[in-house]
Amino acid sequence: MNKPLNWKKAWAKLSAHRAKLRFCLRTTVAGLLAFAIAQLTSIPLNGLWVVLTAVVVSQMSVGGSLRATLEYIIGTVGGAVYAGIIGLLLPHATPIALGGILALTIAPLALAAAFNPSFRVAPFSAVLVLLISGQLGEGPVESAIYRTFEVALGGAIAVVVSLLVFPERAHGLGVDAAARILGQLADALPKLLAGFTENLDNDEIRRIQDGIGGAVADFHALAGEAKRERLVSVVTEPDPAVLSRILLRLRHDLVMVGRAANRPLPDVIAQRLRPLLTRLAADASDFLRKSGTALVQHRSPPTLVVVEAALETYTSEIVLLRKEGVTHPLSNDEAERLFALGFVLEQIHQDFADLRRSLEEYAAAHG
Repeated sequence: MNKPLNWKKAWAKLSAHRAKLRFCLRTTVAGLLAFAIAQLTSIPLNGLWVVLTAVVVSQMSVGGSLRATLEYIIGTVGGAVYAGIIGLLLPHATPIALGGILALTIAPLALAAAFNPSFRVAPFSAVLVLLISGQLGEGPVESAIYRTFEVALGGAIAVVVSLLVFPERAHGLGVDAAARILGQLADALPKLLAGFTENLDNDEIRRIQDGIGGAVADFHALAGEAKRERLVSVVTEPDPAVLSRILLRLRHDLVMVGRAANRPLPDVIAQRLRPLLTRLAADASDFLRKSGTALVQHRSPPTLVVVEAALETYTSEIVLLRKEGVTHPLSNDEAERLFALGFVLEQIHQDFADLRRSLEEYAAAHG
């Protein structure tokens, strides 16, 4: 009786890490395929550079593999060519001379890597060209040519494997990541809005904000990889950069809410606003969760009617509080925080509208 349940639980856990397991398989296949090709073509050192490149540039998505391959080839070519020229022009028969040439080679390439991440592997490539060429009976120029060819071959293998073996597109990974971010926003918003009527745990709020910030940064990286996938894809997808900017703005909205809600408003105002903010938080959270579901299922997003009604009720109550003179005794700090709340709620409304339009584009792209 328990065996089917255990299998279902195990399968559910594996499914949750499907993308990671596919990445593991693709990387293994890329490394083995590179090794097999190296054996067939008699590449020196058992195809060391081919295998290393195929493994290093294999990424979670096709777009990530393209980016890593391009950067690795640029760095390798730059480092190998520079090391080949230095090794050809300057003699290095003694250990002291070789040490001087290494310093002359590594320093400028390390500086180039500091300014441009594409050259991060250039110092590494240059060192290998200078130190290994003599061991293999190659000259510096010949070694540079061989190393460039091997890296290009390894990168090509990694890209082909990423396209053919359980391909994982950054666009699909980005959709799942965006849905998770919307869920995080939905969980955080009620907790933050509650800070205007009750004391909050600042450490917990900071942890929530940091988690959302990290997730949004990761999605921005996936959006960049999805753009590169258009080079090898015939399918037209919505520009993920638009959704990335909207998620970033929503994250900033929550940061502003958290700063304004660092302590409760006076009781006379908090009691009037508590039920309205609770309703607004619940409606906004429901919109965010349904939006995440719609994004994953390629459906039209939910409407904003309920959220807009809650916002209108809140605004009407603020107007009534001012007419009754309840807001007059507020200190400058309290008045500023109440004004900031109104401002950020309007901003959230605008960002929700932009989110709907972006999700409609995703739904339309899938018919």
